[in-house]
Parts: sequence; structure tokens; C-alpha cells
Amino acid sequence: MANASRPVQKRIDPSKVPARNGRSGRPGGQPPRVVVKKATFGDWVGGARLRTLPLAIAPVALGTASAYLISSPGWHWVRALLALAVALCLQIGVNYANDYSDGVRGTDRYRVGPSRLTGSGAAKPRAVLVVALVFFGLAGIAGLILTVLTGYYWLLAVGAVCIVVAYFYTGGKRPYGYYGLGEVFVFVFFGLVATAGTTFTQVGTVNIESWLSGVAAGFLACAVLMVNNLRDLEQDRLAKKRTLAVLVGNRAARILFTIFTVIPFVILAFFSIFYDKAPFVYFTLLAAVPAIVITLTGKTPPEFILALKLTSLTALIFGLGLGAAVAF
Repeated sequence: MANASRPVQKRIDPSKVPARNGRSGRPGGQPPRVVVKKATFGDWVGGARLRTLPLAIAPVALGTASAYLISSPGWHWVRALLALAVALCLQIGVNYANDYSDGVRGTDRYRVGPSRLTGSGAAKPRAVLVVALVFFGLAGIAGLILTVLTGYYWLLAVGAVCIVVAYFYTGGKRPYGYYGLGEVFVFVFFGLVATAGTTFTQVGTVNIESWLSGVAAGFLACAVLMVNNLRDLEQDRLAKKRTLAVLVGNRAARILFTIFTVIPFVILAFFSIFYDKAPFVYFTLLAAVPAIVITLTGKTPPEFILALKLTSLTALIFGLGLGAAVAF
């Protein structure tokens, strides 16, 4: 009789219970869906990293001005513009190639700077790679035309090396940018090769002005790379990306940035002795000094991004200003 007083419990099939408010039957409902917005035209333009383009413009301006000093017919505008096309296309190409390589490698998952096309999932890796290769191809076409105009066909080998170096900065199985060699190659190719190469393709020789201004442009390019890597120092360490900033440490990297930024102004003293208008280029310190102060004291990514912009501006004004002082 005691058992008869107990309520009878009916077994309910969970599969037949309707979900509440359109949710699944699991506790807490369905996990949130991550929706990745597809890359817009503006995102693709941002992927070109326009703030780095002064590193391509400055050496061409300096090399062209140096060529003008020893050019009997005057300016070689067509060759100068072709050299600029090569430099700009290589710079944009390497920016997209870095976006692709860091994205597929997983390095950008720790990134604190502006989002990347590949790492954010906004664009397919293959599409980013294709865009990088298109710009490398455009650089190759401009370089081929320039080579035909000069008649120095061995320059094709130099151009091929430039493209290979640009891609393997972060691409391939052993990218040299992951082993602290980024600044070395930036100095050589975005400083010496870009400046002296511009001069040589116009007049068939290279003078002391071209070499010295190439050194200045190279160090400013190194400064831009260093402050960029300072911003991502901790994230690169987590991703095992051993940039020079990671290898030498936070304090030493800040000091190196300062040295890289100051050396061009030391070189400027040489030009000031022989060219009356060269001292006016020291007004570029109005951008360089704040960049140094921010880099030495900065703690947050926005501060380093501002320092990067100021350093790029320094490179642009320095290159155009010194080029004008030498030529005019």
C-alpha cells in the first residue's frame, strides 16, 4: 500500500522536448557564431601598408638627385619613374607577402597592431598571395623595361635577387626575418641597392653622394622596422618570431632605434659642408625627435604606431629634402 501512494514518474524523451526561444536543448544554448567580415576595398588598400611607402620613395629621390650631379643631358625622368615603380611595387609586394606568410604561419594570432587580411580571416590566403605575386610581377616588368633602356642586362639578376629577398623575409621554411636579419637586408636593399641602383640606371656610375645618402636611407628604413617590431615584441616572442628587437631585448631595441634615426643626421653634416641648402633638411628633426622620445618612453601599441608614422614621415621628408638640396 505504501508504494501505491508514490506518484508515478513518466519518462520523457529529450529529443521530443522543443527548444526554448529557438535555442538548442544544451545548457547555455548554442555557442556564439563567429562571423568574419569579408575584406573590403579599403581593407585591401590598408594591406598595402601605405605608411611604409616612404621607404621606397626616399632612396629613389636621393639616387635621382645624385645622378643629376653627373648627368650631362640633365634629368632622366623616364628611368627615374621606372625606378620608382620598381621600388613601390616591391614594397607593396613584400607587404602583402608578409601578410600572407605571417597569416598562414599563425604568427598574427598574437598581433596587437592593425589587423591583417590573412590573419583576421577577412581574405583567403591564396588571394593575398596572388596579389603579392602580381606586385612582384609589376616590379619585374618595370625593371625589365629599365634594363632594356640602360643596356645593362646583368641588372636582371639584381632584380631577381630583390624579389627573392622580398618574399623570403617572412616566407619559406626559414624566413630570415624570423632570425634577426630583417634590419640587415632592409639596410642593404632599401638603402644601398635602391639608392645606388637608381643612380646607376640613370648615368651608368655611382658617386659618393649616392652611397652616403643610401646609407642614410637604409638606417631610416631600419628605424621604421625596429619601431614596428618593438610594438609587437612580446607577441613576436610568443610566436617564436626572433626579430632583432626580440633578440636584443626591449631596452636595447629602443636604443638601437635611436641610433638608426640619428645616424642619417650625422651624415647630413657632410652634405651641409658642400651643399648650401642641405642644412634646411635638419628641420626634419621636428618629426624625428618626437619619434625618438615616444619610442624611448612608449608602453602601448598606439604610441609605437604613432612613432612608426613619424619615422616614416622623417624618411620621406629627409629623402625628398636632401634630394632637392643636392640637385638644386
